[in-house]
Amino acid sequence: MPTLRTGRRALVTIGACLAVGTLAAGCTTETDTSNSQPTNASVEGNQAQGDTVVIGFSGPAADHGWLAAINSAATAEAEKYGDIDLRVAEGTNDANLQISQVEQFINDRVDAIVLLPTDGAALTPVATQAMEAGIPVINVDREFSSPAAARATILGDNYGMGVSAGAYICEELSGNDSAVVAEIAGIDSLPLTQDRSRGFADALEACGLDVDNRVAADFTVQGGESATAQLLSAAPKIDALWNHDDDQGIGVLAAIDNAGRDEFIMVGGAGSANAMREIQAGEGVLKATVIYPSTQAADGIRLARLIVQNKAMSDLVEVEVPRRIVLNAPVVTGENVDQYLPTAFES
Repeated sequence: MPTLRTGRRALVTIGACLAVGTLAAGCTTETDTSNSQPTNASVEGNQAQGDTVVIGFSGPAADHGWLAAINSAATAEAEKYGDIDLRVAEGTNDANLQISQVEQFINDRVDAIVLLPTDGAALTPVATQAMEAGIPVINVDREFSSPAAARATILGDNYGMGVSAGAYICEELSGNDSAVVAEIAGIDSLPLTQDRSRGFADALEACGLDVDNRVAADFTVQGGESATAQLLSAAPKIDALWNHDDDQGIGVLAAIDNAGRDEFIMVGGAGSANAMREIQAGEGVLKATVIYPSTQAADGIRLARLIVQNKAMSDLVEVEVPRRIVLNAPVVTGENVDQYLPTAFES
C-alpha cells in the first residue's frame, strides 16, 4: 500500500508557499524543484497516471433505477483510468453481507474503499476498522454515524431536494394563498426521506403554504401507484404535488392517469430519464423534477484515486481532498431539460 507521508509533506510545503504568495518566485518542494512542473493540485498533475490504486467498491443491489445507475457509473468511471484496479463486491441490501465484504477488502489490503452502505449506522464499525487499518474509506450517499469512519463523504442534498421542490411550487403557485399542496414521500423511516420532507415543509412555509395531504410509498412503482391512489381518494382537489422519487413516480403517474386527474402540477425527484422525457413532452401533469445525482459513487472512485495518490482537486486552492462534499439539487423544467437529459439515469 502506498505510503502517504512523503506526498503529504510535499503538499503542505506547496500550500505554505501559496499562502505567502512566493510560489511563482521560485518556492520549491522536497520532490519538485521546478515550478514549471505540474503539481498534484494542478489539472495536469491531477490527471497524470500514477501508481496503481486498488479500490474496493461495495454498493446496493440494483433493484431500482437510481441504484443501478450508481453502480454502473462507478464501474464506468474506474475504466477511464489506467491506474485504477477496481474490485466490485456483489450488490446487496443485506447489511451483514456488506460488512463481510468490507472485511474481505480489509484482509485483501486494498488501497481504498468506496462504500454506499445499505445502512450507515450498521456499517460504521467496519468502516472505522478499515480506517484504523490505514485504508481510506469514501462514504457515499448514506452517511455513517461517526466522522471517524470515513476519510471523505460525498452526498446528495436531501434537504436541498425538498427546498428546491418547495421553492419551485411556491413560484408556480404565487398569489394563490389557499393552494392545496400534496406530498408523496419515500420510506418514512429513512433519514433521507425525513430530510426531504423537512426541506419541502420549510420552503413552503417561506411562501405561506404547507403540506395539506401526505402519504409515504416505498420507492417502488407498485408502492407509488398504491400510495397515490390513496392520496387522490382523500384529496378531491390538489394544486401541486411533490413526489420524492422518479422510479416510484412511474406508479404515481399511472395512478393519476387512472383517476383522470389533471388539475394540478407535479414535481418529481431524483431526475430519471423517463421523467425528463415526460417533462420535455409537456403534455402531462409532471412539469419538473429535482436532481439527486446518480454520479455519487463515480465521484467516490475519483476521490479515492486522488487521496491514495496524494493528489488534490485541481479547482480548489486546498491541497487535500475535502472531508465532505454535498452535491447540488437543481430543478429540471421544460426550459433546461435538454441540459440534463443526456446524463439522466433510466428508471
